[in-house]
This record gives sequence, structure tokens and C-alpha cells, in this order.
Amino acid sequence: MLPNALSIIRIILTVPIVIALLKGQYLLATLLFLLAGATDALDGWIAKQFSFQSRLGSILDPMADKILLTCTFVSLYWVGILPLWLLLLICVRDVIIVAGALGYFLGEMSGASDLLEPTLISKFNTVLQIALVLFLLLIQLIVGFAGWLEIVFIIVATSTALSGADYMWLWIKKFILQESKK
Repeated sequence: MLPNALSIIRIILTVPIVIALLKGQYLLATLLFLLAGATDALDGWIAKQFSFQSRLGSILDPMADKILLTCTFVSLYWVGILPLWLLLLICVRDVIIVAGALGYFLGEMSGASDLLEPTLISKFNTVLQIALVLFLLLIQLIVGFAGWLEIVFIIVATSTALSGADYMWLWIKKFILQESKK
């Protein structure tokens, strides 16, 4: 299906984005990242608009987001643009999400037809993380916005922490519910 193909394209676009970042080609990285972001918006819209939602798509779409954002954040840290503390916070949140999802879907807690649905705060956090990448790339191209850097880092860190806590609560509730059914 087309939405899944768009998610795969987003994963593939990660490679040239990382290469462009590591080579200091920030304009190219920005354009490629915008293209990847467009595939993210488009795949979700197409899936919902035309009822193309599937279990594979519910796994592939967030996986593509994780791959794109994690590789981009690691690259931004590597070139000295993203602070280590924020990279670690983002990675811890992603480990919480992935570990909880694996525990849920590999365990006895769900049926095979369940779709992964991101929480509202997670969607908001993903938008903020995408905006952070674009902001960091733009300040490499346009002088004058660096004064906002700490505020932007704090906003994204807060959203990331809240999203991680939200997912921890979600997985705990699902575990308790499953245990109460035994």
C-alpha cells in the first residue's frame, strides 16, 4: 500500500540526511528532512482518508519516525549542534516506548489484529521534535535565531519527558488490566 511505501521512503531518506549533516551540507539536509516530513504527513493522511490503515502500517510509520529522528538527532549531536543531555532524554523516551510496545505485542497482552496508536502527547512531541530538527538546521543557515536555542531545548525536553511518562503510564495500565483478567 502507498502509506507503507511512503514510510519506507522516509527510512531510506534517513541515509542521505545523515550524510548531508555529517558533511555540513545543512541546506541539503533541510530539504531532504522536509521531504521526509512530507512523507510522514502524507502517509497518515492517505491511510485515514482511504481506509488503508493496517497493522503493518501502524508499526512501520512510527518505526520510520524513530529511525529518521534518532539518526538525525545522533548526527546533530555528532556535529556539535544538539546537546548530549537532550539526545539522551530523547533516546530514553524511545527505549521506553519500544520496550513497552515489544512487551505488549510480543507478550500475551494483545490480539494479532491490534493497531499501534500513538498518544496525543506523543503526536505533539513528534511534531516538536521535527520542528527542533528544522530549527537547528535553519539556525545553521540563517544567523540570528540562536538566542532561542535554550528555550526550544527546554520545550522539547519537557514534551519528551511528558510523552515518556505518558507511555510508561499507558504500559502500566495495560499490564494491570491484563493481570486483572487472569
